Amino acid sequence: MSVSLDGKLVVAISSRALFDFEEENQIFEQGDDHAYMKLQLDRLEIPAKPGVAFSLVQKLLAFNTADAQRVEVVILSRNDPVSGMRVFRSAQHYGLPIQRGSFTRGQSPWRYLRPLNANLFLSAHLSDVRAALDAGVPAAQVYPHSAHASDANPHEVRIAFDGDAVLFSDEAERVYQAEGLNAFQQHEKDKASQPLSAGPFKPLLAALQVLQQAGTPHMRIRTALVTARSAPAHERAIRTLMNWNVEVDEAMFLGGLEKGEFLREFEPDFFFDDQTGHIESAARHVPAGHVASGVRNPSSPSTP
Repeated sequence: MSVSLDGKLVVAISSRALFDFEEENQIFEQGDDHAYMKLQLDRLEIPAKPGVAFSLVQKLLAFNTADAQRVEVVILSRNDPVSGMRVFRSAQHYGLPIQRGSFTRGQSPWRYLRPLNANLFLSAHLSDVRAALDAGVPAAQVYPHSAHASDANPHEVRIAFDGDAVLFSDEAERVYQAEGLNAFQQHEKDKASQPLSAGPFKPLLAALQVLQQAGTPHMRIRTALVTARSAPAHERAIRTLMNWNVEVDEAMFLGGLEKGEFLREFEPDFFFDDQTGHIESAARHVPAGHVASGVRNPSSPSTP
């Protein structure tokens, strides 16, 4: 009988997104992969500290039970295979049932997203994230120095999403960029009953809803839309979600206020946004990732 990941929520994640390898990465970035390999081998018995996306992965894996394996987490890493041993050892130390991984020794691993049929890709490498988004996979560049998730909600996976260019297309954002706030508000008011096209993370939100409906008594999902929109532009966003038959638990229409402090109160395990300014505000309080899509991301910005 063939093995398949069909029907599972598949999360592909780099080793730096899952674990704190920032000290080791300094050697990796110097181009001395043999020194990096030796360091990781010397530290093989030392579990790596949890990284920015650790809480998200740990909680999603809690949806798996003896009767139903609903979530699969796969390592996609630029590490070499020898260093990959430490990644798996660290996962085992924390009780994370991660069995699959690809280690490409400096080459981009994003191409393996297609055979995995991944629902989400998290990586510290912006070029890999851009390639994944171009291939239609929801992806975000993890900010390795983001605050880590709160432990206040051990039985909830909390995920926050920006709206335009993340859950939704960048149609409205293009109007704002070209014509300003007043034109944006009028555009959205006029089109309130016309659903926005899907953005890159709409499939992930839909997949999370399916996972939530499958249910487990030990873990649930709570989602939030956190957007710079304000009334009257709020209505089109809500009606779009209704048209998709997809729900969020909370919606924050902040009208340009900084998102960071609101996210601090929501306490997400991860926040996704297309604007680096919003990510930098959020990263002071919560785990955050940059979705390099839409009109605000025409070319590669600098890596944080």
